[in-house]
Amino acid sequence: MTESPDTRSLLSASSQLNLMEVDTIDDKEFDIPQVDTPPTLESILNELEDEEEPFVLEDTCMLNTDNMDAHSCDTSSLASSDSGDPVHLKRKRRTVDMNPAVHGSVLRHSLLKGISAQIVSAADKVDAGLPTAITMSGVIAVGTSHGLALVFDNNQALRLCLGTKATGSEFGAVSALSINHDCSRLLCGFAKGQITMWDLANGKLLRTINDAHPPGTAILHVKFTDDPTLAVCNDSGGSVFELAFRRVMGMRSCDSQCLFSGSKGEVCSIEPLHAPPDFRDHPITHYSLLAMASLTKILVIGLKPSLKVWMTFPYIKSDPSSVPQLAWQFVPVQKTVNPILAFCKGDTVHFLLVKKEETGTIHVIKQRQLHLSCDIISLSWINSRTLVLVDSHEKLQVVDRPSQEVLETLDLEQVQLVYNSRHFKSLATGGNVSQALALVGEKACYQSVSSYAGQIVYLGTKSAHIMALRNWRERIDCLLKQEHFVEALSLAWSFHEGTAKAVVGLCGDPVKRKGVVGDKMVEIFFQFAEHALKKCPEQGKIQVMEQHFHDVVPVLVDYCLLLQRVDLLFNQLYTRLVENTVAKGVFLESLESYIVADRLGHLTTPIMRDLLAHYHDNGMMDSLERCIVHLDVTSLDIQQVVQVCWENQLYDAMIYVFNSGMNDYITPMEKLFAVIGPPLREGRSLTDGEVVMGNKLLVYISCCLAGRAYPLGDIPEDLVVQVKNQVFEFLIRLHSADSSEEEEVFPFIRTLLHFDTREFLNVLAMTFEDFKNDKQALEYQQRIVDILLQVMVDNPDFTPSQVGGLFTFLARQLAKPDNTLFVNRKLFDQVLEFLCCPDDDSRHTERQQVLLELLQVGGVVQFNEERLLALAEKAKFYQICEFLYEKKHLYDRIIDCYLRDPLRKGEIFSYIHNLLSMPAYSPEEKQIVKDKVLQHMQELVTFDPSKSADVVVFHFTEDVQQIISELQDDQLLFKFLSCLLEPREGHHLGTILLLQHDLHELLLDLLSRFSPQQLLSFLKTSQHYRLEEAIQITEKYHHNEATAYLLEKKGDFQGAFEVLLETLKEKLSLLTNESDSRVEGGDRRWDEEETDIESTLTRVKDSLNDIIALCHQSSQNLNQQQREVLWFPLLETMMASQKLVKGLNAKHTFEVLKELTMKVLNCMSSFISLPAIIQRILQDPVYGKGKLAEIQGLILGMLDTFNYEQTLLETTTSLLNHDLHWSLAQLRAAVTRGLHPRQDYCNICLQQYKRRQDSAEEIIVFSCGHLFHFQCLQQKDCGWGFPSELQQRWSCYKCSSSKGGRGGPSTEPKGGRSMSLAQTCVTSAHHDAGAEADRKKVFVEATLDLHQEQSWDQLRCLYRGPSRLSILSELSHSHSNEKTGLLITAQPGTENFQLKLSPPPLLEE
Repeated sequence: MTESPDTRSLLSASSQLNLMEVDTIDDKEFDIPQVDTPPTLESILNELEDEEEPFVLEDTCMLNTDNMDAHSCDTSSLASSDSGDPVHLKRKRRTVDMNPAVHGSVLRHSLLKGISAQIVSAADKVDAGLPTAITMSGVIAVGTSHGLALVFDNNQALRLCLGTKATGSEFGAVSALSINHDCSRLLCGFAKGQITMWDLANGKLLRTINDAHPPGTAILHVKFTDDPTLAVCNDSGGSVFELAFRRVMGMRSCDSQCLFSGSKGEVCSIEPLHAPPDFRDHPITHYSLLAMASLTKILVIGLKPSLKVWMTFPYIKSDPSSVPQLAWQFVPVQKTVNPILAFCKGDTVHFLLVKKEETGTIHVIKQRQLHLSCDIISLSWINSRTLVLVDSHEKLQVVDRPSQEVLETLDLEQVQLVYNSRHFKSLATGGNVSQALALVGEKACYQSVSSYAGQIVYLGTKSAHIMALRNWRERIDCLLKQEHFVEALSLAWSFHEGTAKAVVGLCGDPVKRKGVVGDKMVEIFFQFAEHALKKCPEQGKIQVMEQHFHDVVPVLVDYCLLLQRVDLLFNQLYTRLVENTVAKGVFLESLESYIVADRLGHLTTPIMRDLLAHYHDNGMMDSLERCIVHLDVTSLDIQQVVQVCWENQLYDAMIYVFNSGMNDYITPMEKLFAVIGPPLREGRSLTDGEVVMGNKLLVYISCCLAGRAYPLGDIPEDLVVQVKNQVFEFLIRLHSADSSEEEEVFPFIRTLLHFDTREFLNVLAMTFEDFKNDKQALEYQQRIVDILLQVMVDNPDFTPSQVGGLFTFLARQLAKPDNTLFVNRKLFDQVLEFLCCPDDDSRHTERQQVLLELLQVGGVVQFNEERLLALAEKAKFYQICEFLYEKKHLYDRIIDCYLRDPLRKGEIFSYIHNLLSMPAYSPEEKQIVKDKVLQHMQELVTFDPSKSADVVVFHFTEDVQQIISELQDDQLLFKFLSCLLEPREGHHLGTILLLQHDLHELLLDLLSRFSPQQLLSFLKTSQHYRLEEAIQITEKYHHNEATAYLLEKKGDFQGAFEVLLETLKEKLSLLTNESDSRVEGGDRRWDEEETDIESTLTRVKDSLNDIIALCHQSSQNLNQQQREVLWFPLLETMMASQKLVKGLNAKHTFEVLKELTMKVLNCMSSFISLPAIIQRILQDPVYGKGKLAEIQGLILGMLDTFNYEQTLLETTTSLLNHDLHWSLAQLRAAVTRGLHPRQDYCNICLQQYKRRQDSAEEIIVFSCGHLFHFQCLQQKDCGWGFPSELQQRWSCYKCSSSKGGRGGPSTEPKGGRSMSLAQTCVTSAHHDAGAEADRKKVFVEATLDLHQEQSWDQLRCLYRGPSRLSILSELSHSHSNEKTGLLITAQPGTENFQLKLSPPPLLEE
């Protein structure tokens, strides 16, 4: 017969409990006992793991387990519809709730099969009833609904059955249980209020207590304190009583004392402080502390030496149905151990640290609280750092208190927790409890949960379950069974580092802990590797196999390096992985990141050989190079590595091997020079690869000379000077080792100069910075400079830039204060001649730039300036000339330099502006420059009119007339003036220019000649011309649109109209002529004629739009007769044009003209009455002599206009009426709404608002609810407005003063409630003698104006956006002189106008 792990969990738990009791708190980090020697720890761990012996149940009443599966939790007696399937529970937990990546499975959930079977059996066989309460100490006791108490030992064997059905029928169900600390006594509380005490040694009934509390209330809790003669109980009336047990002369008695009366607030949970065995002598135990939780607050009282309340703590607002919870635990805090009380009601757990001060008082310190998003119905400590909570959805959560992290969540739904609702409602005594307590009782399960020394037992309707923290090995093994190897390693590493939560079974010594966990991790490595090889897909894509091992191998490598077990990685794991080619490749590739990060510095010879082969075969040469330069040279086969590096051009790796492996710093340079030297000597251009090598060579030389290793690190200190000297000796060699007769002297320096002169000189410059007192180095420095001069001067192979770069380098070296170099000064003169050679036009810019750099260095480089200036002018080196003129303060000559230099001519404007703006230059110098600029103004304007205008605006406003007179070309003058008169924001000089009318009129004249299309926009934007002069200019050049605009601006609408009408007639005559010519038939092509007519029609339409717009704007300010004078000539012109268009071929033109005539009629109808228009039409010969059909369209169009206007008017009127009604209804509702005072006394004098029966006092009530006497407000000066006003305005004294000062007369009324103007004056008047003395009549006088003002504020808040009334008002303002009609669409820019009328907001009353 095999035994399930769950059946024996209580026994193993008990052994753990005994260990925990010995040393529970000493180890702060892991909350477990210290173990003296590692063998003892190992034996304990092995004992826990190897506990697989079959276990024979002793009691024959218990379930026969012969056929029980060792890995199943299912039993025949529990396989009911209520209990559910525990196997399914495990499956569900594994897939849903576990978070193995972080914590694994923290709790071991075991079904107590023996106890569960006995509960079911007792209910069936002896009618014990359903279980109602459970408690656990050294033994487990279960109470039933028929008054029995079943006591089980550690082996789940039933030892005692206390009570009978007879007592059950008398006392009711067992509602509370408690065992004292030495497991000798059991207290049972009953649903009908009795309490019994039993001797657990022999099952004898010691006491039956009937009078400890008021009759008719159920016992909710009964609990022993640490004093075996003292207990406390809590009944369904909410009262708490102290029970003191006495034994005098063999007679047992019990004295009861009320600690808390239910009339002051109902207590529904009590929790005495129990000290673990090691802390029985803790000073806090002398007070016998008791925590009580009522429906509104927490109390902590001391029962000894005398009754005293030490603390009360009210709850924050919570759900009335939430169950208060209390739990004590001794916790190490700052090297001392003190009890912490955890309590909650709802979703927040509070922690209170309780300390005894030296003075003898109890001090309570609030700790950080824990917020959860659930309603907690059970709260228990499982150790000093970990809490176990159950929420109202029966989800169990394990929470780490220091980090406030939820470690695991389990579903307890299938436990079918027993709830204590019947007892909280006291149904056995008639249900005489308060509604509040009954509501809390709906979720109360106090008696179904019991915790003891690191384990928690839960009581279900047909089963009992126990929860304990798994030890660390068990948590890892759970993950390994599920093949979650990565998560198992992550969890094991957290154990190794001491960062894991809720750890059990590890000693506190870090060295021992790391040793034990490290061994376990090694086991996991081998399991993981074996599993990966076994599970590798045997066929399919290679990418799938690679991905499979990419999920495994890097993890193994990472953790082996974290554990510093490289031997294990290379000797055992690698030899195992080598069997699979893909695994081997992934392993070797995964090493790269660790080598580059310097986490792995040494490889064994076989690994290095395989690494080279694999990277070489797969073409991963860059990765191989990165690895080599980070590896320890001693692990490399130098010959093999050098060969591979040279073949594959891994120069960094090759340099590293030569330097670090052989202390050879010269051979790599020889090899690199051998590659880049020949092509440079032959004058060939270098390939990209050769350029990279050349750059590497320069960086390598720079590193060697600076004492740094290449590519990273530093050269050993004892070699720094030696390496520097070797490199210098190498560079200044006369010939290379394998030189031919044709080789020039100093080949290495020559090669570097040809490769990149500037960078090589920079390398030398950085090196020379370090030479201070080193005599040898200074000699090398002089030697290299001499060689450079010998190689480069008078050598045609080098460009002027290269030669100039050398002399710039030398000049900088010579300019240093501690310079020791010697250079012949004549060489500098030679360079000057060479650079300024006028016959050589090649590289002109380059030579000038080099000479400029040389001059800017200064110092010892002193040239004859006169000679230099002559040479520079001859060579056209204008920047050099500028440099020299600047030194001589000849700024006007610099202007010439800019003008003559084609590359820098554009910069002259910023130079002039900067020079004339800066205060550093004298007025005389500025005047010279100004004269120079004025001389060349024509040239500057020709080059860039815009920038020239900017300069004139800022610096030459007084010379504008002179400049204009000197500009001969009118086209140039036009461009210049256009730029000059552009508006400039915020510049007063530009404003002065704008006010000069003659300039604008000159520009207007030029615009008329050169750019007539811009004329109209200029007239509209500019305001600085004179109207009469402008009209003369536009008339002179026959620009009719511009003339009409100016006449309209002048106010001569008739003149403007005549000008535009003349233009329209010209275009219409042109159109009719074209139509005539087309009818008469010409030789031109048809499509050309069509195009001409279309373009002419377009011009007619544009001209007509202009004249209609003019008529529209002017009609608003004219009377009816004046309007007719404008509109009728226009109508007659359009009608006459129709008459002139003849023939069938002009049908399209005729239709267009007719349409345009209709447009004129539509627009007229806004200003001219319809009868007058119809009369004029009928008088016209075009329509008058025709048939009705010809004018039918016109008449119908007018009727449509009338219908539209009538519909629009009716709709608008209806909407306005609706809005007005709605607004008035809201106003009326706001005005007539009553005000409700908060109190019946004045908020200033604090007396009743009706102080005397016979007085008639005026009272003011504000909408904020505050009430005041009229006289009190007057005294406080809370009114504002003028005293002479009939209705004085008031502000609430209380609200305004609470906001930081009361508002005086100057205070504006706010929109808030406290400053509301909705005040009501209430006059209290006493009746005559015939009326009742205690009645009063209240007259409410509403001041409508003030209410209306406030109501409008409210309406504005409700009514988002503009109202329809405001939209229509704006429309009426903008068209006040117009007759509403279809013609609005004809306005310019308003073709897409739509009237959007939003409905008013809906208010829910």
